Amino acid sequence: MRKKSILHSPRIEELKRKRHRILRNKILFFVFLFLMILAGLVFLSRWEKINIDNVRISGNRIIETEAIEQIIHSNISGYYFGLFPKTNFLLYPKNEIKNELAQKFKRLKDISFDEKDIKTLNVSVSEYEGKYLWCGTELPEALLMEDSISKASGKICHFMDENGYIFDEAPYFSGEVFFRFYGKIVSSSENPIGSFFLPNNFEKIISFKRTVKEMGLRPSAFWEDNTGDMNLFLSPDDAMLFGPKIIFKIDSDFEKLAENLQAALMTEPLQSDFKNKFSSLLYIDLRFGNKVYYKFNE
Repeated sequence: MRKKSILHSPRIEELKRKRHRILRNKILFFVFLFLMILAGLVFLSRWEKINIDNVRISGNRIIETEAIEQIIHSNISGYYFGLFPKTNFLLYPKNEIKNELAQKFKRLKDISFDEKDIKTLNVSVSEYEGKYLWCGTELPEALLMEDSISKASGKICHFMDENGYIFDEAPYFSGEVFFRFYGKIVSSSENPIGSFFLPNNFEKIISFKRTVKEMGLRPSAFWEDNTGDMNLFLSPDDAMLFGPKIIFKIDSDFEKLAENLQAALMTEPLQSDFKNKFSSLLYIDLRFGNKVYYKFNE
């Protein structure tokens, strides 16, 4: 009984109340200090001199400046948690802007920000350059040169860069302004933009195309057919869209492939027939090692 009375003595109770008051006052002080700091940060973050009020775009050639600006302004409008402005040069959502621009405009290759001028957000972009055309999975049924590729195939051609990246629809080009590719692509949607054409072998195909061109031939189109064979078409001598084709396998030794083609073109009777009857040549087949087969239209 004596021990219990000591624990609940007036002095002990007073000490407990005093500790509670001190703890409460500390909590209130730190809450007040936090709110004061927060209010100061909010006030500072809204200071006009450190907020972006102008956006400047450079480097775009095809994509409209207004379209890029619209996405940027939509991302820097508003506030974080209703407190901090997204226009603050330290807080603006750089990654969100990059991601949305890259998602919206597949033509964009690089996006960078220059933060030297606090009041102006300088956005520098670069665009993929169209090197080739991808014109669908199948060759067009109509082969006349005067027909547009798009009309002949029933599909729109798309630009590709030097790595086989498909990034934008292409307008109509007559003749052989761009080397054309046909064949399947791996895409998660019906829209081919953002996909790659034969990503594991594109460099080898381009290298072989370059080698064939160095032989004095004129490659104009490439097609991976439904059997998996590779077909490199040469420019025709008449009004047809495609000339004779060189058939090969993608897993070939391309150095050996070029040697066999060069040797065949320098050996009679193909050497003379190739020069004199080119328009009737159907194909040169390089799929069978050192044996080269060819056929002329009778």
